[in-house]
Amino acid sequence: MSNATPGPAPLRVLCVDDEPGIRFVYENEVPLIAEGSVTVVADGVKAIAALDAAVAEGKPYDAALIDLRMPGGVDGWGVADHLNNVSPNTKFVICTGHGDLPEAKRAMEYGALRFLEKPLQMPELGEAFAHIRELKALEQWPEEDRPKPVKLKTDDRDFIGSTPAMLALKKKIAKFAPTDASVLILGETGTGKEVVAKAIHASSKRAGGPFVAVNCGALPEHLVESEFFGHRKGAFTGADQPRKGLFEAADGGTLFLDELGELPKPMQVKLLRFLESSEIRRVGENETFTVDVRIVCATNKDLDEMARDGEFREDLIYRVNTFELDLPPLRERAEDIPALCSFLLSRLAGKRVGEEAISPRAMDLLQSHEWSGNVRELANALEHASILAEGQIQPEDLPTPVTRRSVAGNVGLKLANTGDFEGYANAPAPTYGDVPKTLREIEQEVILHTLDRHDGDKPATAKELGIALKTLYNKLNAYEAKRAAG
Repeated sequence: MSNATPGPAPLRVLCVDDEPGIRFVYENEVPLIAEGSVTVVADGVKAIAALDAAVAEGKPYDAALIDLRMPGGVDGWGVADHLNNVSPNTKFVICTGHGDLPEAKRAMEYGALRFLEKPLQMPELGEAFAHIRELKALEQWPEEDRPKPVKLKTDDRDFIGSTPAMLALKKKIAKFAPTDASVLILGETGTGKEVVAKAIHASSKRAGGPFVAVNCGALPEHLVESEFFGHRKGAFTGADQPRKGLFEAADGGTLFLDELGELPKPMQVKLLRFLESSEIRRVGENETFTVDVRIVCATNKDLDEMARDGEFREDLIYRVNTFELDLPPLRERAEDIPALCSFLLSRLAGKRVGEEAISPRAMDLLQSHEWSGNVRELANALEHASILAEGQIQPEDLPTPVTRRSVAGNVGLKLANTGDFEGYANAPAPTYGDVPKTLREIEQEVILHTLDRHDGDKPATAKELGIALKTLYNKLNAYEAKRAAG
């Protein structure tokens, strides 16, 4: 087995910007920063031509710097869209003089590695290329030296499942977990955000180091700084002994900040400073020192909305979401519920329990329930049922909220209450000829029909459907993979 990680090859970089001054900087500085070659073009049309030519030659670009507002009929979003289609492995950075929070969020949805505002700062550009070189180096690792897929432990129940959303989640984690990039995990309560954070840590080069988790909303505001950074003896009333903070305790490993949206504004500033410098200072001391910690954050709040309301720092959002994971709620992956039930019941019983431990009628109820509490609620429902059941779990053993209604019933009631589609709850399933359609098949039809109406324009399709562009790409890729598999 090889013990050395191969060094990264020189990067081939495409830069597109309509400003002559910026192009001059790209031509003279980027070859030095990227340690490779650079192609500089003045508009989106030429950028698309350059991308196509590189792919045709079998030498796609490793990286791209893309301006947003350009003349010629193709803006930066058009270039990014084309790049995602023809050269999906090319890492790209959005560079713009017209940046704001919605555009930064849109850049992340397109898959941008970074969102940099002009005037460009060379250290920021250098940091972006260092990140790209790291990702490229990881792709060159010999197979035997790559981090192995994490074997999930007892509490990693949320990773059970084979729906496209869960497979895509596992694929993303395997791809970026080995890096030191910051990660922001989004999802409803009970979807397993800490489980994902542990999996990222276990799949990283830091797996041998500590994993430290803290709920930002559970810390008293006046003690947050001390909890994070530690304190010297006598720093404040009650500080009878010196104490290490959580950042120091996580040195060499991963610090998981759950409920990030609850972090007080003063501590947001200090967290931002740490992410920029890796330095901390204990309360009551003047000296700073460096710790080697990877930050993984999670929240069920809308940080963008909080930033607009002045409750969360916009620049901190950019720093914590180099990679963003959106965990699907349980109601969107009902196909995984039988396997989840088997696992959760096995844990309760202390031995392996098959899916046949639940009657078909009870399983139908479990799969149609809306699960506002997600996997955590499912676990509680099964514990309730396992206590009452005399053998196989029946509908009457389940908690009342599960037996009283289902997702379909709720939707039907809501529609009926608004006066639209009266009687929807009792309507027959949509059919095509004599064959009933599943919800997934209906969704696919709607997406493909909308894409066709927009002549293949994916951003317009995603906008009309009300989904992220990256979500649309994932669904289209899943359809194509299914078609190719026959």
